[in-house]
Amino acid sequence: MSLTRAKEHLKNYGLAGDIMEFGVSSATVQEAAIAVGCKEQEIAKTLSFYVGESPILIVVAGDCKIDNGKYKAEFSTKAKMIPFEEVESAVGHAVGGVCPFGINDGVTVYLDCSLKRFDYVYPACGSSNSAIKLSIAELEKTSGYKKWIDVCKNV
Repeated sequence: MSLTRAKEHLKNYGLAGDIMEFGVSSATVQEAAIAVGCKEQEIAKTLSFYVGESPILIVVAGDCKIDNGKYKAEFSTKAKMIPFEEVESAVGHAVGGVCPFGINDGVTVYLDCSLKRFDYVYPACGSSNSAIKLSIAELEKTSGYKKWIDVCKNV
C-alpha cells in the first residue's frame, strides 16, 4: 500500500514510471546502495521524528547521522525518533520504505544540506525494495519540503 501511495504521489510529477523495484531488500542504506548500484552516501534516507506531538521527516545523505546539538538548535528540543512500531501510522510508510512521497497529511518534510553535494540521490518509494533516482531539484519539487536544514554530521 505504501508503494502505491508513493507511486500515486510521483505520478503527479510524471515520475511514477521511474520508480525502481528490486528483487532484493533496499531497506538499509547498504542494501539500497547495492540494489541501486550507487555509493552509500547517495542514498537519501528519510528519518522520522516527533517534534512535540507532530511527526516530521528529515531526508539526509546515506553517510550522515543526526547531530543532536544541531537538531536541538533547529527544533528547540531533543531529537526523538518515532518508535519503530509507530512509524507507519504516524507518517504513512513503514520502516525500510519511509520516504517523503505519499505521506500522511500534517507530516512536515525537511531536507538536510548533506544532500546538496550530489547531482542525484536515491530515496525509497514506500517499500523495502524500491527507490527512485532524483536530481536535487526534483527532490525539492516532489517532497513538498518546508526548508533546507543543517542537522547532520558524517558517520
